[in-house]
Amino acid sequence: MITVAIQIGLVLVGLACVLSIYRLWRGPTLPDRILALDTLTINVIALIVLFGLWIGNTINFEAALLMAVLGFISTVALSKYVLRGQIIEAHIDDNQAGKSGD
Repeated sequence: MITVAIQIGLVLVGLACVLSIYRLWRGPTLPDRILALDTLTINVIALIVLFGLWIGNTINFEAALLMAVLGFISTVALSKYVLRGQIIEAHIDDNQAGKSGD
């Protein structure tokens, strides 16, 4: 019975992945595409976990955790790039700024 539930879950989450890919491709604005990418990452994590439950392998849970960390970092980096135009900010100390004019 649990196997049937996992298989139904795999099909439904796979369908959610297809819909997220469609939104990623057709998103009218860049924030919509970033949100679709984040949703796709969550759906892929769910697919990895469900597949691990289906085959009875525990290594898939570590892969899902790694995917979650990468998804979070990519979402933050893309959002920061959209807001500020750069990902890494260069800070100049006041002492360094004053010495360059001497």
